[in-house]
Amino acid sequence: MTIVSVIIQVAGSLGLFLYGMKILSEGVQRAAGDGLKRTLNLMTGTTFKALLTGAGMTALVQSSSATTVMVVSFVNAGLLPVVQAAGVIFGANIGTTITAWIVSLVGFKFHISAMALPMIGVGFVMMTAVKRSSRFRDYGEAALGFGLLFLGLDFLAHAIPKPSADVVRFLSSVSDLGLVSILIAVATGTVLTVLVHSSSASTAIVITLAVEGVIGFEMAAGLVLGCNIGTTIDAMLASIGAKTNARRAAWIHILFNVLGSVWAIILFKPFLSLVNLLAGGSTVAQHIAMMHTVFNVINAALFAPFATQLSDLVSRIVKAKPGEDAMPHRLEYVAAPLMDSPELNLMRAQKEISDMAGLCGTMFGRWREVLKERPAGLADEVERFKGMEEYADQMRDELSRFLLECAGHDMSADSQRDVGVLLRMVVDLEDITDGCFSLMLLLEKADSRKLAIDKEEIESLGPYSLLVENSLRFVKDNINRKISEEQMAVARDLEDSIDDFRSALKKKARKRLQTGANVKSELLFIDIVRHVEKIGDHAYGVAHALRELK
Repeated sequence: MTIVSVIIQVAGSLGLFLYGMKILSEGVQRAAGDGLKRTLNLMTGTTFKALLTGAGMTALVQSSSATTVMVVSFVNAGLLPVVQAAGVIFGANIGTTITAWIVSLVGFKFHISAMALPMIGVGFVMMTAVKRSSRFRDYGEAALGFGLLFLGLDFLAHAIPKPSADVVRFLSSVSDLGLVSILIAVATGTVLTVLVHSSSASTAIVITLAVEGVIGFEMAAGLVLGCNIGTTIDAMLASIGAKTNARRAAWIHILFNVLGSVWAIILFKPFLSLVNLLAGGSTVAQHIAMMHTVFNVINAALFAPFATQLSDLVSRIVKAKPGEDAMPHRLEYVAAPLMDSPELNLMRAQKEISDMAGLCGTMFGRWREVLKERPAGLADEVERFKGMEEYADQMRDELSRFLLECAGHDMSADSQRDVGVLLRMVVDLEDITDGCFSLMLLLEKADSRKLAIDKEEIESLGPYSLLVENSLRFVKDNINRKISEEQMAVARDLEDSIDDFRSALKKKARKRLQTGANVKSELLFIDIVRHVEKIGDHAYGVAHALRELK
């Protein structure tokens, strides 16, 4: 067998393995999309909860790269603080060891195609059962992915030839160099993982090489340490151009794996002795899987208690850019592999919608302060409101595009419905910011044209606008979660009270007009009343959408 032939077969086998892993990950994420979203809420708990979440998610989706890239993206969107992101990253490194166990326990026990081909057949039938639910098809896609993964592993085992005497002598000479041998293995594993963009795939290659007798256990252990370092490349790539906290999350992943590998290299012999003790008389494949698990569990146990200190360290390493916090944040569509799970992407959109609701409350609250204080000269306030309103326009455009891109991918029926609801919420929230800007313009108009609004009229706007502010606060407090019928009744009562107050205020204004009040001043007052009521209508529209969320 020529070298070119071996390379072609190994590349093809690896491609099939990676494609199977991708199909498996997509199917599982879609089938459990809503469950994953609920699980992600645990990330904002303790570091231990975040660790368990990261381990469970990575074991489920079969990709630590997917989990860490997702974490970096969520940190960039402000959905996760850096400390909790650290816990998820620690857990992701534990969860990714499940692939090595699948390969070691299943992959070499019997002829893999005996399991792979039936799974591919069953999965294909489930995917093409058009009369079934979409969830049923998602499980079929996951089964198909498992089958392709095992088939790729089977081809990979057959593609690697038995080592010749020269190869054995070369590997023996390289293996006898002590620390240099370990460093060579670590560097090789790092480069291999960077090239294939999957530590699970590179670990499967290492196990296959060890089973075929091409490398020994010590060399395989060094390669696996390198695989753990190489897998940080995806998180680093995802952080390029992102916010400071996202870059810090990527650096936590790098430090965790690099520093962990350093102690493992220093204590290499004692570490492998512990692995041998735990693995007992099992196969070399199971020894490697045990080594991978023990390494990551010890790493997590060492780093988890110091997640806060590690976050402080990366904060000193990665400095914030000057003026970054003042820069308007444009939502960017998440790069692969998170793009493969639109349900999870919805969480980023929901965080942005929450920020948009906060902006609405800020603008309306400031308008009420200006109304009460009536300072001379409102040019600066108008300019400030204009900037916030343009920012809200930008958010509407970016969020709408983002949500439509999510809807263009395969996702659960509930998530599809939620996309439509979220789009309506974005429009209502942007309309609220338009209304706030218009209200500030009306006050500026009154100031510039010397239109005097009666003090009693100003005071009457206080409780009226307070009802609207309460409505906006209700929306902000309940944003992005389905509200109950009782909560909807609260929103409905607020809306009815606003409508009643509006009617009463307009009726009083008309009476003042009939008694000879200044026409321009009264028409301005009526215009203010109308804009305030429209803001209340849009807030009620958001509340109504929250009731429809799945």
